[in-house]
Amino acid sequence: MFHYKTGLDFALEQDRNDKLKAYRNQFHIPKNQDGSDCIYMTGNSLGLQPKNTKAYVNQELDDWAQLGVEGHFEAKNPWLPYHEFLTKSMANVVGAKPIEVVVMNTLTANLHFMMVSFYQPTKTRYKILIESDAFPSDKYAVESQLRHHGFDDKDGLVLWKPRKGEELLNYEDLQTILQEQGQEIALIMIGGVNYYTGQYFDLKRITQLGHEYGCKVGFDCAHGAGNVQLNLHDSGADFAVWCTYKYLNSGPGSLAGCFVHERHAHNKNLNRFTGWWSHNKATRFNMRNEFDQLPGAEGWQLSNPPILSMAAIKASLDMFSEVGIEQLTEKSKKLTGYFEFLLKQLGEDTIRIITPENPNERGCQLSIQVKNADKSLHDKLTQAGVISDWREPDVIRCAPTPFYNSFEDVYRLAEKLKTILNE
Repeated sequence: MFHYKTGLDFALEQDRNDKLKAYRNQFHIPKNQDGSDCIYMTGNSLGLQPKNTKAYVNQELDDWAQLGVEGHFEAKNPWLPYHEFLTKSMANVVGAKPIEVVVMNTLTANLHFMMVSFYQPTKTRYKILIESDAFPSDKYAVESQLRHHGFDDKDGLVLWKPRKGEELLNYEDLQTILQEQGQEIALIMIGGVNYYTGQYFDLKRITQLGHEYGCKVGFDCAHGAGNVQLNLHDSGADFAVWCTYKYLNSGPGSLAGCFVHERHAHNKNLNRFTGWWSHNKATRFNMRNEFDQLPGAEGWQLSNPPILSMAAIKASLDMFSEVGIEQLTEKSKKLTGYFEFLLKQLGEDTIRIITPENPNERGCQLSIQVKNADKSLHDKLTQAGVISDWREPDVIRCAPTPFYNSFEDVYRLAEKLKTILNE
């Protein structure tokens, strides 16, 4: 158990002893009008830019300028196999085997491609189970899949809801749903870390439960990749998808990641959409061959990827490879625990944290409800130099990310919040 103390001296001491402190200076941190660093607490929405990103992208721009089409083979990092440069490090981040991971497309596009393969409804087993407060994009996607297959999107959608007066989801309730409707549910698709509450679900437990009832199981890990140790392979999930612009710091709208468990790697009978980038690499450019599917997650690719976006992802993943997700999550738990400790000093009759208290059931996000507060509180924080995140109806999300947030950041955020509340 880590013991926290009040006062700035404690925060500064933690920063001096932080093994990862040098990485803060490897990111561009937005500035206040007086030139000081903002307190940036929205890595859960958009991670900051690593200072080396520009050099990685410029390398590809230079090779394009100097080599033209020959850059596919002659660039410093040849473009033809470029996605392969990301595979091992991305697999390490999400706890998977390289054959199970590919960087491609964007998040919701990948979710649809996965449902083409893993949502195979019948007349009697056609329902999709999601958490009741899933990220809207996930809900829209699964509803459209139901409609696409000719089912009613209200009848076919099963919602795992929190109990009355609670925000967090209970696994016993999931088990009850499956006992009652499991034979009708074709797919369970849960956000690995809920965007609103920050609850990190037990992926393995959910997967085992779903498989017990014959359901396919997938996860949207947009708020988990780079934030928690997902251990996707060990979870046994059929698939997972995630974006790279949050905790993976790859830039707005950047490419996404996809996981397909290795037990499906060589199953050519799985229904899927295909394109020439999922075709055998050795004969891809012969052009007139019949389709010959690649094994593993690569076999779900469609098109040649945008190299400039991949270069930005590579810049970030190279840092993750240097540090390792284990060290990052170790610091994350200390930072988030410190933030929780300081918020509790403000009085639990004023501040309510809806994110789980157990560090193993959350990442670095804390979702805060302030009694009798509205969005004006968030606006005042912004004016005070804090970039945080408001989510309707009454939650401020803050994510002290371990790569670039410091204990001093956390301390100063709590002090600014205290000042505003006392006004």
